[in-house]
Amino acid sequence: MSDPDLALRFTEQELAMLGKTADGLSAYMGKSVLAEVGVDDDAEWVIFAIPIGTDEKPDENAMHVQMGGPGARFVGNRGGLDLDNESYDCQYLWAIQITADPEARFVRLDDQGEEFDFSNELGELLPFDMSEEDLPDPDLELLEDLGEDDEDLPEIDDDAELRPKGPLH
Repeated sequence: MSDPDLALRFTEQELAMLGKTADGLSAYMGKSVLAEVGVDDDAEWVIFAIPIGTDEKPDENAMHVQMGGPGARFVGNRGGLDLDNESYDCQYLWAIQITADPEARFVRLDDQGEEFDFSNELGELLPFDMSEEDLPDPDLELLEDLGEDDEDLPEIDDDAELRPKGPLH
């Protein structure tokens, strides 16, 4: 049987995935996304939030959290902020909590702090694929004979209307 203190803690691999998620969200959104690790009732959680600039008008409908300050623990980049000494007003995006439930180690909370989804696999709750599949070697691809004929390629209808597959936000 595992130690209950360790069962409700993120592993180093899970913390790395959460840090990469914060960094990926920062790049995707064009804004710093912070990921702070905390503990409630002996279970760890990670909150994802965007710092609100002093010149920005906060969204009154959005949930706000204070992040940073002495003792705060973060994963991923910190957006160039002094999070060890300062705390910042942030717009809460979502969170991941660890639970003692054997059917759902992780629970994802939505932008209002309500349970949204759950899983025993952290990667299933994250917005990006975090699998570590090996990428093809580009040097080997260059050696392949691409050939001159394109009879295997599908025909393209130049008059067809092009639409994105999913949301672009």
